[in-house]
Amino acid sequence: MDAALPEGDKKNGTMIPMAIIGLLFFIFGFVTWLNGALIPFLQIICHLNEFQAFFVTTAFYFAYFIMAFPMSLVLGKIGYRNGMALGLAIMVAGALLFIPAALAASYPMFLFGLFVLGTGLTILQTASNPYVVLLGPKESAATRISVMGLINKGAGVIVPMVFAALIFSDLGDTSPEALEALTAPELQTLSEKLIMPYLYMAGALAFLIALVRFSPLPHIEPEDEPSIAAGKEKESIFQFPQVVLGALSLFAYVGVEVIAGDSIGLFGKKLGVSHFATLTSYTMVCMTIGYVIGVTCIPKIISQQQALLGSAIAGTLCVMGVVLASTESHSLSLALIGWSGIPTVPNAVMFVALMGLAHALVWPALWPLALDGLGKFTPQGSALLIMGIAGGAVLPPILGALSSSFGDMQPAYWLCLPCYLLIWFYAVKGHKLRAWK
Repeated sequence: MDAALPEGDKKNGTMIPMAIIGLLFFIFGFVTWLNGALIPFLQIICHLNEFQAFFVTTAFYFAYFIMAFPMSLVLGKIGYRNGMALGLAIMVAGALLFIPAALAASYPMFLFGLFVLGTGLTILQTASNPYVVLLGPKESAATRISVMGLINKGAGVIVPMVFAALIFSDLGDTSPEALEALTAPELQTLSEKLIMPYLYMAGALAFLIALVRFSPLPHIEPEDEPSIAAGKEKESIFQFPQVVLGALSLFAYVGVEVIAGDSIGLFGKKLGVSHFATLTSYTMVCMTIGYVIGVTCIPKIISQQQALLGSAIAGTLCVMGVVLASTESHSLSLALIGWSGIPTVPNAVMFVALMGLAHALVWPALWPLALDGLGKFTPQGSALLIMGIAGGAVLPPILGALSSSFGDMQPAYWLCLPCYLLIWFYAVKGHKLRAWK
């Protein structure tokens, strides 16, 4: 069983637990945002259309929907520390499955490996997010989650560049046209290049198992306040509107987050952007900036509710920018990043990256609002919110299907508009509801 954290030491005793959880959030980011670079790569070696390519996200994020509640039961039995170690062990197995998948260049095997990786991440996410919320005052919970988000998205900035360097470094011409012209033996060689990165990943995860298993992570219980509304004690997590609506909002948020991070490379590839494999980093940099804003401004300048509302409004504007902006002019990225020497991209692609900035604060702002006042139902509430991550499994393939239907990815991004409007509703009213009427 996890060690208890003395109440008097809560403020001074959180540094090591937060450092350990921060390391896990880096792993979340590294594994999760590798998918953005993996999608156009697998599209090439497995000869996939846009709809088929986005099954990468379906396999990965659907694991959260299927495994969230079972994993919450596991955590109740074995505790946070052992649960995190179990999650890492499952991820080791998922990483190792990429070896036979790469040797066979088998898309179904790649998808199975991604599902296993997602299963391991499910138990880690189910444990770590409420843990960070409960580790300190609820008013600053969004700040703590923002710190974790900075670490997570920092990994997302790094991983596409590492992936591109390991996979494409000796290919010379990596333009979409040159990659499409590779012969079958060349494609097999390209597929086998995935083996070493995932072997390294498995080794790193195995090391983390030992670190987490023998770490001084304290056991933190949810508050014991009675879960009562309208004079009646509640008997089910589904009697808490703020959690149910929060899970739906997270479904919408994760869907657009994954679309912004994982579709940008494919969108850039279709528009002939030569460095399409690293475009996920553009979205991750924008999200990192958003998390910096969260760390510095919540709750000193803006509240968690105001941050959520601002994200919804900004996201709505970005969607309009994606679908209406030019796919040829680079004026927006020239103005924003041209001074830095970073390669520019068409305006529509830049708006996809800016979606990352727009919705960066949704996750850290929504969690404390949704978990507020749950008491003994906090573990179930966390599991329900984690199930919302399934939005990353559902919405990207719909984007891919719309893109294939239209013959153009740009108008398919209208799909994101109702998602931001749902988040808008939750920020204004949904998080305040304590009973169904």
